Amino acid sequence: MNLRSLLVATAVLAASATPALAQADGGSIAVPVLRANVTVTGDVVRVGDVIDNAGTAAQIAIYRAPDLGTTGSLPVAQVLGALRARQVIGVTTGDIKEVSVTRLARTVETKEIELQIARAIEHRGGLGEAANLKLTFDRDMQDVRLDASYTGAMQMVASRFESRNGRFDVSFEIANEGAAAPTKLRFTGVAIETVEAAVLLRDVERGDILKSSDVSVERRPRSEISGEAASRGRALGMQMRRSIRAGQPLKTADLAKPDLVQRDQTVTLIFESAGLYLTVRGKALENGTEGDVVNVLNLQSKRTVAGTVIGRGQVAIQVATPRPPATDNTASIVPEETPAAVSVAAQNASQTPTE
Repeated sequence: MNLRSLLVATAVLAASATPALAQADGGSIAVPVLRANVTVTGDVVRVGDVIDNAGTAAQIAIYRAPDLGTTGSLPVAQVLGALRARQVIGVTTGDIKEVSVTRLARTVETKEIELQIARAIEHRGGLGEAANLKLTFDRDMQDVRLDASYTGAMQMVASRFESRNGRFDVSFEIANEGAAAPTKLRFTGVAIETVEAAVLLRDVERGDILKSSDVSVERRPRSEISGEAASRGRALGMQMRRSIRAGQPLKTADLAKPDLVQRDQTVTLIFESAGLYLTVRGKALENGTEGDVVNVLNLQSKRTVAGTVIGRGQVAIQVATPRPPATDNTASIVPEETPAAVSVAAQNASQTPTE
């Protein structure tokens, strides 16, 4: 047998022993070519994953795939050895030094799981909105990774909530786009309702006025706050009705409008009626905030009058308008606290008594 005949026979034997070689157009044999980067969706790596033109050998498994969502690398020599063991020869490698294999996965994040559970149990057993629920799980929660073929939405198939202890037990299914059965996920733990509340950053005393540096915002268990939780915006500038330690949440009942008038404070008494505006000095006999009615000593007449707090250190005294003369000779009523210094001719002018 001459050299040419020997080469032809060798080529025929190689072709018959290499199922990976595919027939190209025109009947020529397509050369298998190694891939540098490979992605797989299942738990095994097949011949057809690592080379082009794998032919009938494409479905032969050669390696276990990396863990879900991870990437591994294989030296080219190791890959070629695995291919030869499956009678796949004549693979073109080019300048590839290693083959990178990535296993695709679907990741269900912890945040999504918590949201789905909260939606499943909201308004159950006295719970509020899902956004206000805090979940504590019986086991450490991590992102769930599934084969990429599990493309379905998380469908709740069972849920239970016990209001006496806050425990939940919720199960989901995620469908597979192939024929595989859906995967099942089950989660158990405790749910509590929380509220956003203003929280003190320092100890405060009764009568303190809250500043921006005194208050922060935190989510606290609803059970910690009896009554309506105060928001930070509502708390700023308000006066404390009682002493509270740092770290405690504020309730609206803890807050009051700040006193604009303090007991024993010198205040301005304002007498005003139609055509009359007069101010005199007075001494507050009690605390009061805007709109409160307080007793004040008129330092000019030495009489105690009641007035409405209208500003810081200002108390308005309502002056009654004299009634017209009665026809039955009954004397008209003159307001007891109208200053004697104000004459009828001066009622159209503003007057301020001298010290």
